[in-house]
Amino acid sequence: LKAGGVAGVCVDLILFPLDTVKTRLQSPQGFRKAGGFRGIYAGVPSTAIGSFPNAAAFFITYENVKSVLPHGSPSYLSPATHMVAASLGEVVACLIRVPSEVVKQRAQVSPSSSTLRILSHTLYHEGIQGLYRGYKSTVLREIPFSLVQFPLWESLKDLWSWKQGHVVDSWQSAVCGAFAGGFAAAVTTPLDVAKTRIMLAKAGSSNASGKVLAALGGIWRTQGLSGLFAGVVPRMAAISLGGFIFLGTYEKTRQLLL
Repeated sequence: LKAGGVAGVCVDLILFPLDTVKTRLQSPQGFRKAGGFRGIYAGVPSTAIGSFPNAAAFFITYENVKSVLPHGSPSYLSPATHMVAASLGEVVACLIRVPSEVVKQRAQVSPSSSTLRILSHTLYHEGIQGLYRGYKSTVLREIPFSLVQFPLWESLKDLWSWKQGHVVDSWQSAVCGAFAGGFAAAVTTPLDVAKTRIMLAKAGSSNASGKVLAALGGIWRTQGLSGLFAGVVPRMAAISLGGFIFLGTYEKTRQLLL
């Protein structure tokens, strides 16, 4: 819990400006109208409050599911174990992540409004379900992301450990995390764009219904391939750096505590 929470807070706060740029690039009103480079830390209170419990929930689930499922021998079971553990971890973490993400993204594209005002407005007009708009799309983004990132991260660590004859250091784990995160970020960007459009959609609009395929279809028809991969560069940069900081900090904190 502590290792995951510390890792989550570090990565979310350090890389918040890149996340804001990515969100504004994906926004339906366009980068400039969404705020451009102004108010780059808009929505940071929502992230600061949600990042510790969100990351802690993920790693508690991930490590416990890994310990219950068979792993290690035979070797072909290891990737499947990591995939299942990461997927279940994301489902649990999204219960905390989605409300924080909804408020954060709405603040990022409305830098003149405070986080508290956006939270109050969402609750007043949409209720609790408004805070969970995009839960399904977030899970559908996070599970494929985790299916790529965590088995790749674990495999790279195992390969590096085998090559040097001992378990990887925390900085080596961080390098593996950066590569795995960047690759996973690139291939799941269309799902991230769809999630952003759903969370930012006006109540009552077609995207507000939360249908991921419909959102992807709409983006494809109006903006084509470039629309589906809007924000891919800052997303890859943020998640590569995030993978380095997040997984490296997690390993180091875990080693210190255990």
